[in-house]
Amino acid sequence: MNIKRKASAHWEGSGKEGKGMVSTASSVLNGTQYSFNTRFADGVGTNPEELVGAAHAGCFSMKLAFNLQEAGFTADSIDTQSIITLDSDAGSISESHLIVKASVPGIDKDKFQSLVDDAEANCPISKLFNTKITVEATLA
Repeated sequence: MNIKRKASAHWEGSGKEGKGMVSTASSVLNGTQYSFNTRFADGVGTNPEELVGAAHAGCFSMKLAFNLQEAGFTADSIDTQSIITLDSDAGSISESHLIVKASVPGIDKDKFQSLVDDAEANCPISKLFNTKITVEATLA
């Protein structure tokens, strides 16, 4: 089964002085502002790297939850932060670093780490990336 999700972007003006808006079909994002300043400085709004980071953190967390379920465990919680590194000189994302803290009753560290490693390699967003992915995982 193929599942399709839609998002769109609208941009007006030059790259540095212009501005844009991103929206999703679910309307969670609806005309959300982005610009040069939100991407390369500290402007108010979002940016593509922040959105990619949210997608990677969410996808990884869900994949890890499925891995845990298949191994007979249920997480009390999984908190994942993604730090996206944009190499502006190269014009590419050079890394997504995931920081994971999970509470999983009854699991040992080695089993947990193997499930984390699988989630890192096999969540759909990880598979989409052509960049270095690193993970720091802590079991609470």
